[in-house]
Amino acid sequence: MTADSDADALLIERIKLGDTRAFEMLVVKYQRRIERLIGRMVRDTDLVQDIAQETFIRAYRAIPKFRGESAFYTWLYRIAINTAKKALVDLKRDPLVTESARAGRDEDGDETSRVENELSDGETPEALLASKQVAAAVNSAIEDLSQDLRQAITLREIDGLSYEDIAAVMNCPIGTVRSRIFRAREAIAERLRPLLDTRAGERW
Repeated sequence: MTADSDADALLIERIKLGDTRAFEMLVVKYQRRIERLIGRMVRDTDLVQDIAQETFIRAYRAIPKFRGESAFYTWLYRIAINTAKKALVDLKRDPLVTESARAGRDEDGDETSRVENELSDGETPEALLASKQVAAAVNSAIEDLSQDLRQAITLREIDGLSYEDIAAVMNCPIGTVRSRIFRAREAIAERLRPLLDTRAGERW
């Protein structure tokens, strides 16, 4: 286990013993990440905090059953995704990434898409403009993906989860995760070809 996982495990043991302060520490640690995750699934950004709050309530109630077979944040992500899906079904809304949700993720430097970070290093105005156009195209392409493909690629490329963790979060085989990420990258590459003049078979 990593030091981060060890720290979470210690907090969870304290929570199981009735230490609510320990749970508050986990909320502080993961709230922004959970809100960003939910923000990529729901159209109405006003719902993000409500769904995040419900996620943590469900997590708190379920912690006695948490056995530590996966990392805590992986377990928490699954709860967040299921809570968001339920909210969307209840409201009969389709999960879509919105401009405001993306803007909310980009408030802090460490939350900006890796793609945009990597493409914004050009020194000339032309290079900066091109990088912004590419980043906008990537964001648009991700928005147009199906929910499963969008979720897989964002968990991998934006949140930096491993294939194993994504499989646990999405509750599917690792082979399915690899397939979804491959298909998502293909779709994004197709959108980028006119800008980057790449040949078929080359991906970002």
